[in-house]
Amino acid sequence: MTIIQAVFLAVIQGLTEFLPISSSAHLILPSQLLGWTDQGLAFDVAVHVGTLVAVVFYFRHDVVTLFGAWLQSLRGNHSSDSRIAWFVIFATLPAVLIGWLSDSFIEAYLRSGLVIAATTIGFGLLLWLADVTGGRRRELYDLSIKHALVIGFAQALALIPGTSRSGITMTAALLLGYTRQTAARFSFFLSMPLIAAAGSYETYKLLQEPSFDWSFMLIGAVASFVSAYVCIKLFMSWLDRIGMLPFVVYRLILGTVLLVILL
Repeated sequence: MTIIQAVFLAVIQGLTEFLPISSSAHLILPSQLLGWTDQGLAFDVAVHVGTLVAVVFYFRHDVVTLFGAWLQSLRGNHSSDSRIAWFVIFATLPAVLIGWLSDSFIEAYLRSGLVIAATTIGFGLLLWLADVTGGRRRELYDLSIKHALVIGFAQALALIPGTSRSGITMTAALLLGYTRQTAARFSFFLSMPLIAAAGSYETYKLLQEPSFDWSFMLIGAVASFVSAYVCIKLFMSWLDRIGMLPFVVYRLILGTVLLVILL
């Protein structure tokens, strides 16, 4: 990679990790249009670190509160915050387990451009339906273990490229009647352990390689951190005003462009 490619891909990863528009759909475009090669394992680790630090830093007060409440719950002191912390853990398990069991199948059969184009369009329409029909009355502390697991299993669908992890979790939460802000917050809470797990697994694989370029890792981490942080901040500020329709329209256009390119 050149420095320009590294910055471009890191910024794209930082933006699309948290917006409901699918990172895999965006990362396939440079290879299809510009002939760029895969960015490599070391770069993947770097951008995971950058996006993880960004979401933890933005929600740092919530993270401290929830983690502290979770530690207290281990001593028998339960609270509303400890319930949310446990729900985050429980809702993360389906994606981790299903991902571990189906990794080779997904790699072999679902990483095609046509699959990504179809899921970008299909799950984009589902997001629109959820935003239009959802009751948007329930708040974060109305969350139940049943709803947390439904959102968790929805998150597992994001293992299919083009689905969008943030998009499908927000879709599930909206369909269950939660407000846009709550759907987004819980989606971002769920992203933390999942990004950490993916980054740890990739780091383990990276340590098996003989060498890697630290400079490009630093560029990727910094660029993805900045773009992800700005993305989260603007998204949370604008969400109630703009709703999900702009992202739905964008997904439909993106999916159509991919279909035209591939077909």
